Amino acid sequence: MSHVAEPVKHARSWTRRKQARPGEILEAALSVFAEKGFAAARMEDIAARAGVTKGTIYLYFQNKEDVFKSLAREIVGNRLASATKQMHDYTGPARELLIRLLQTIDNFLSDRERAMLPKIIIAESGNFPELARFWRAEVIDKALAMVSGTIKRGIERGEFRPVDPEYTAKLCVAPIMLGVIWRNTFSAIDPVSLDNEKFLAMHFDILLKGLAPEGKKP
Repeated sequence: MSHVAEPVKHARSWTRRKQARPGEILEAALSVFAEKGFAAARMEDIAARAGVTKGTIYLYFQNKEDVFKSLAREIVGNRLASATKQMHDYTGPARELLIRLLQTIDNFLSDRERAMLPKIIIAESGNFPELARFWRAEVIDKALAMVSGTIKRGIERGEFRPVDPEYTAKLCVAPIMLGVIWRNTFSAIDPVSLDNEKFLAMHFDILLKGLAPEGKKP
């Protein structure tokens, strides 16, 4: 019996390992991209960080660009899908949903390695325009659609004054992106580090007061 059971156990272990590899490769790629940027990162670096051969990576991904896109879909797409469901299921005040969505965006980008993804896009979009187009379609447009949809809901309910939802959505997200870039670029040389909690509280306070209908408190 032992001679029959052992190969089965080994096969199951190999299957689990095979299924885990794409996730392990993407986790390694995130670290490499955060450390080196997209242009300087090599498939060899990702393979070494993941503890696999370069050939193994090509079993799952066509090239480095495919790795980056898969990484964005994996760590950003899942979060966006969750936030979208949260928006559709939420029945409370639009102002509370708006703040919750913006906090979700900020919390996601609080991780230094994840925050490097938009920074990479900003820094290297000129040399890799396809990555910029991908990021715009898969991440930015979807995130802004959630925020603008919440603003539209608030306008329809009379919670917000009439504004352009699309432009307002960009104004909602812009300070958060500034905070992310600031922390990852200037934190080491700032005489006083940016207090992100205070920064967001001020942003939300000013934002809600600006959206409030005339004569109504936010």
